[in-house]
Amino acid sequence: MKQLFLFFILSIWALTGVQAQDSKGKILFVVTSHGELGNTGKETGYYLSEVAHPWDVLTKAGYEIDFVSPKGGKVPVDGFDLEDPINKKVWEDETFQQKINNTLKPKQVEVSDYQVIHYAGGHGTMWDFPKNKKLANIAADIYEQGGVVSAVCHGPAGLVNIKLNDGSYLVDGKTISTFTNEEEEAMKLDNVVPFALETKLIERGAKVDKAANWEEKVSVDGRLITGQNPASAHLLGEKIVETLQENK
Repeated sequence: MKQLFLFFILSIWALTGVQAQDSKGKILFVVTSHGELGNTGKETGYYLSEVAHPWDVLTKAGYEIDFVSPKGGKVPVDGFDLEDPINKKVWEDETFQQKINNTLKPKQVEVSDYQVIHYAGGHGTMWDFPKNKKLANIAADIYEQGGVVSAVCHGPAGLVNIKLNDGSYLVDGKTISTFTNEEEEAMKLDNVVPFALETKLIERGAKVDKAANWEEKVSVDGRLITGQNPASAHLLGEKIVETLQENK
């Protein structure tokens, strides 16, 4: 009987120990609710690889991810490339599907739960990220409480109106990477998007560090981590993990 009791206690200890080891904290991914590409008649949304690649890196590192979008609920997807093995693996993950189809509304977010807020890209972000004050306030609060803010490709559209408690823009004086004016022109969408993202960030005081079109580029400036384009999404995830480890 004593042996059975001891086995039970050890089993509970082992189970809780594994759970504690696997759970390193929570990260909030922001995805767009906007599905129309301006007046082109084409559809857009969040860019799959800019969610899937960081998701893969961060969940492997032991972090739990939740999703929020301006409107909440199911969100439109763009860049739907399942020939990318990481995209395919994440897309077929039941936990991912449950969460991406039931995104939180900003008012449902408890800021103190999250160590990181990550703005995924996709052209839809250009229409709904900048004007969403609740998301901007969430990001500012996470940053001010010592957390990390990250964004990739068009995700930095969510950064342009984030102000800190002292009234300064989050990006003011920071070195960042973002989808460039040259890349927008190469896609022939510079006259479709509501503003030039790179230009707007520079107006807010950011220093843009960029690579050639479509090349991997990630900038880390303290607890602000940004990537230029879809090719940068995986490295960005790795830099988030490194930054979290350094700031323990």
